[in-house]
Amino acid sequence: MASVEKVPMLAEGYEKLSTQLAALKAERPQIVDAIEEARAHGDLSENAEYHAAKERQGQVEASIGDLEDRLSRAQVIDPTTLSGDRIVFGATVTLADEDDKPVKYQIVGQAEADAKIGKISYNSPLGRALIGRKVDDEIEVTVPAGDKYYLVTKIEFV
Repeated sequence: MASVEKVPMLAEGYEKLSTQLAALKAERPQIVDAIEEARAHGDLSENAEYHAAKERQGQVEASIGDLEDRLSRAQVIDPTTLSGDRIVFGATVTLADEDDKPVKYQIVGQAEADAKIGKISYNSPLGRALIGRKVDDEIEVTVPAGDKYYLVTKIEFV
């Protein structure tokens, strides 16, 4: 049974999921055509094309169900409407690492997280450690590479 818990995300994350859903729905007729074509080749028990097409159909239908579920539970948050002195979902945070080198992250949903471009999930170890903190708070995070220490230097809502 699907969960009824809201899924926070930014507008761009919602758009990304919507685009993925549209692409998968557009693929459905092609899969049906591939199944029909493979079925026309005869014996289905040894028909690799048929089995591959049926497997792809199952994957696409499962992905469509998952995306529709997440989109129906989406709670789109616009960070520019937020304010305050604590880190919340959507905030852009500047941290000083152990070498006093500044690093900047935006707290986002799982669908839009990409640490390479400075977007971390609110469910990640660092994201969970940051939520609710204020400027000048020190944070210790245990990550696969070991313990990391940060100092919150700036909180923005952009």
